[in-house]
Amino acid sequence: MSRKPLFVLLAALFSLGCGNDGAQGQEIPVQNEDDDATTVEIDDVFAADYWNDAELVWSDEFDGTELSSENWVFETGSHGWGNNELQDYVADNNVEVGDGTLKIIAKKEASGSANYTSARLNSKKSFRYGKMEIRAKIPDHRGNGIWSALWMLGSNIETAGWPACGEIDIMEYVSFDPNKVHFTIHSTANNHISGTQVTSGAVELASIEEEFHVYGLLWTDKYLKFYIDDPGNVKLNFLRSAVSNVDNWPFNQPFYFLMNIAVGGNWGGMEGVDDSIFPAVMEVDYVRVYQVK
Repeated sequence: MSRKPLFVLLAALFSLGCGNDGAQGQEIPVQNEDDDATTVEIDDVFAADYWNDAELVWSDEFDGTELSSENWVFETGSHGWGNNELQDYVADNNVEVGDGTLKIIAKKEASGSANYTSARLNSKKSFRYGKMEIRAKIPDHRGNGIWSALWMLGSNIETAGWPACGEIDIMEYVSFDPNKVHFTIHSTANNHISGTQVTSGAVELASIEEEFHVYGLLWTDKYLKFYIDDPGNVKLNFLRSAVSNVDNWPFNQPFYFLMNIAVGGNWGGMEGVDDSIFPAVMEVDYVRVYQVK
């Protein structure tokens, strides 16, 4: 979840639409038991048909009336989350499951030292590479102060810390800037603290508050591609550098999902918080992970 609205486009952004899709598969030598050299073809992740063979490996369709405790865990607290956010993230009371969707609800109510409550959900399972899709509808636009996010963090965050763990923002929305969505990555080399995060900037999406959209990520060892509704509709293409390391490419390890609505904060609260907008509800139809075997 990006911490500040600094729309810095790095050189990697200029790869949008680059002509890498015609690259050929690679071959590498492999030693068998007799030490005779043979070859194995490596899938070309830039091939136009690479994702055609992706298989569904995990999903939550939010059927029924209960949030799956096998899939999700609440992350709670009211300490500002490094962004001077105003809400207290609480368990249970700010989520509902019904009619085929998960509802994450931000409310105007006192909780501890906070004047607002909301929910922040983390997936229990982590994933390394794949096509990630989240179909969701952003809260109806009624005023300033909401900061909704669908994102991922490196599973080593407890040991590596942020931003070394890496962060992938599949969708971010701030209600003071309606009809727009943002896609961003953070790492040690690229993050808002130093003003070097890689971001799409504000992408126009006129129906973001009124309709469900698929927010997608194509993730391989070579790139992160962010899209809306269709994998061909890429809005940010971040290529792995030819000289990569843990600082600029922490994206070769498992990441887990997060879904939340923040209230206020360094970015979400830039234009203040309108208390008349609550309750604010973000609906999630499904979360799906596809991988190429």
